[in-house]
Amino acid sequence: MVRFIAILLLVAALWFAWALVIPVAPDVPQVLLFPAGSSSKAIAAELQRTGVIRSQFAFQLIHYAMPKKRLKAGEYRFTRAASGLEVFQRIARGDVLLHTVVVPEGYNIFEIAAAIQGAGLVKKEEFLAVARDGALVHSIDPHARSLEGYLFPDTYQFSRTMSARDMAAAMVRQFQRQAQLLGLTQDAHRLVTLASIVEKETAAADERPEVASVYTNRLAKNMALAADPTVVYAALLRGDYRGTIYQSDLQSDSPYNTYKFAGLPPGPIANPGAASLRAAMHPAQTPYLFFVAAGDGSGRHHFSGSFEEHERNVIAYRKAVKAR
Repeated sequence: MVRFIAILLLVAALWFAWALVIPVAPDVPQVLLFPAGSSSKAIAAELQRTGVIRSQFAFQLIHYAMPKKRLKAGEYRFTRAASGLEVFQRIARGDVLLHTVVVPEGYNIFEIAAAIQGAGLVKKEEFLAVARDGALVHSIDPHARSLEGYLFPDTYQFSRTMSARDMAAAMVRQFQRQAQLLGLTQDAHRLVTLASIVEKETAAADERPEVASVYTNRLAKNMALAADPTVVYAALLRGDYRGTIYQSDLQSDSPYNTYKFAGLPPGPIANPGAASLRAAMHPAQTPYLFFVAAGDGSGRHHFSGSFEEHERNVIAYRKAVKAR
């Protein structure tokens, strides 16, 4: 009898070693998504079906033996040989597959939504539904009509179990961290709106304080900002942007049409980075009221304090473009 029990124990030990200790590799790389609420039985069955583990029964025994370790929902990639114990530990740790979403400075909510969908996460319509509601930032900006301006440009790592709201909230938290570092604690609506226009007007970081000074000076004189990026944004909101600005765009009654209406638009038109936020907070002290692209392909601009000088710069711009 003792011998029989010893043999049974040996067989059981060998079986457990085969099932849980000896590594196994799936025939082909596997990416598995375990939705929230997935049971250990369902997870184990899928792991065995795809060849990631040898025995779902043995996998569940581990789970029963370690009740404090909860299997975490998420997307997992299995490409190399691993033991059943290693697979269990990975899922218990929540070592999920993350998707990279790059949000460059100046992206608007439409571009961010497209980037998130392109990364294989939620559909852009889902993200836009969240981004069009300003509730997440009302503690920062009670007047926010949307999250535009507060989705901080950065590189993010998101999982497929995160909702559109989770992703937007992560971007807002990053904005809050950066705003604190910059000392942006008051007048967020005005400063972020101004920063968003500065961001869209120039890619040259050293020019941003000068661009901010142009708009600050115009606001002080109650002049129309006449900022092309705001007109483009108005067209984007209407859903009829055609890749360039037409006369009909300049005549539209959108409050974002800063050719027609003086003052800042109702809110940000893009999501500015730290340099543009800093420029809006601390614009250069200049007499400038106008600027125009240099026209040489450098992305830089010529600034002027009078309309006559601006006209000369416009002529120089046209000559430079023609000569290229």
